[in-house]
Amino acid sequence: MTLSVTLDTPPDEVYAYIVDPRNLPVWAAGLAPSVELRGGAWCIDTPSGPWTIAFAEHNAFRVADHVVTQPDGTRQLNPMRVLPNGLGSEVTFTVFRGEVSTDEEWASLQHTIQADLDALGPALQRRTHPPV
Repeated sequence: MTLSVTLDTPPDEVYAYIVDPRNLPVWAAGLAPSVELRGGAWCIDTPSGPWTIAFAEHNAFRVADHVVTQPDGTRQLNPMRVLPNGLGSEVTFTVFRGEVSTDEEWASLQHTIQADLDALGPALQRRTHPPV
């Protein structure tokens, strides 16, 4: 399933903000209430232990795919794109059902991701530093 949000911010600014892991706690609290660089990897502390997150290399297509790795080595690819939409942007995030076993868990996961996407606009507006 692909979820999305439309933003008034130019796509290059949105992309730069999204792929900077330091910004995750601001807009993606559902995934990363905190993030820290440890041993060259960006780590997210979760109830199941530390997860790592790695974004695709910086690219002109604004592909913000990222892989989250759990402590047991399970890796989850999260396809994400920032697309031009008029003077603003459309951010898309594809989520796979994967290991989610119940319909309630699946609905909750979708809700969490959409809430994170919806937080992007306000987070971008609150920036007190130049775009990253």
